[in-house]
Amino acid sequence: MDQKKSKEDAELHRHLIRDFVITHLYVVLWIVLSSLVILINKYVLSYAGFPYPVALTLTHMGFCSILAFFLVKVLRVTDPIDMGVSLYFTNVVPIAGLFSGTLWLGNAAYMFLSVSFIQMLKAVMPIVVYTVGVLMSTEKFTLGVSLNMVVVVTGVLIASHGELLFSTIGVVLQCSSIVTESFRLVLIQILLQRRGIKLNPITTLFYVSPACFVFLCFPFVLLELPKMMNDERLVIQPALLLGSALTAFALNMAVFLLIGKSSALTMNLAGVIKDWILILLSVLLFGSPVTATQIFGYFLSFLGLCYYNYTKFQANKAAAQAAAAQQEQENKQQEQHATGKLLQPGGRGEDLPLLRHAGRL
Repeated sequence: MDQKKSKEDAELHRHLIRDFVITHLYVVLWIVLSSLVILINKYVLSYAGFPYPVALTLTHMGFCSILAFFLVKVLRVTDPIDMGVSLYFTNVVPIAGLFSGTLWLGNAAYMFLSVSFIQMLKAVMPIVVYTVGVLMSTEKFTLGVSLNMVVVVTGVLIASHGELLFSTIGVVLQCSSIVTESFRLVLIQILLQRRGIKLNPITTLFYVSPACFVFLCFPFVLLELPKMMNDERLVIQPALLLGSALTAFALNMAVFLLIGKSSALTMNLAGVIKDWILILLSVLLFGSPVTATQIFGYFLSFLGLCYYNYTKFQANKAAAQAAAAQQEQENKQQEQHATGKLLQPGGRGEDLPLLRHAGRL
């Protein structure tokens, strides 16, 4: 008996180790692909003779639309959800519009700012998401988070002050991208999650990418296409553009693999590690200047973000435990209610002797 139990424990231990290794390999894959997408986009827009962020984003959305359709409709990797035209236009299209703005503005910022400085600016993302959530009543205002916001914003301001290649246009573009992304994340919670619509990364691309492609066609035709047709220095490298789009799609697949295998805290920590790696790679690959003032400012923001993620994780954990306790209490009450009905006159308990008697017949 003891030998059997020891074998079961050993098998369980092997499964735990295997799951741990696989999960963290997926996390490493996500960090690598996420960093690669950013570095390739920076190279394409700033060094490869293709300074057209809308066209680049349009290429990504078209490529993702085709592959997502193939995965959902042909290979049937995942099932599409039952979504009517009205639901699509009222819930998905607004999110796609904001996502288009996020990608367009974010890619445009790479033409004016270094990768390292952009990662520092992105430190304010959770704070902006929280602020938008408070404005749209999905988050509650608390003094503690507000003070934390002050720390993060102060760190970003210090990092901005230390930026040697500061560009007002670039900062405006990146901050606008952060704002549109924050509204998108909050709208996902309001329009999709509250309606019980759950989209994984593949179905998200399946429904959102075509709408993004349509949205991006307007600025492409109005703003970039005329310039591209008259740009004698334009260099189009199909292999490079295809590789950029393929890497962006692979990143979404990595997220698909990670769903249910890692906690939100793990992903937040992975995001912080990715930011530090990108800052280092930006210096090594593109020669981006990073000053001691910037490092100090970003480290201050980093501490604020770590504390924010920790408090958010603790709050979500407490909420999950409270919900589980409430559900357990409701289950006990239902069991007690059912037991009481069995013992009441006229309840099913009266029929038990008859059933036993019928069984003897």
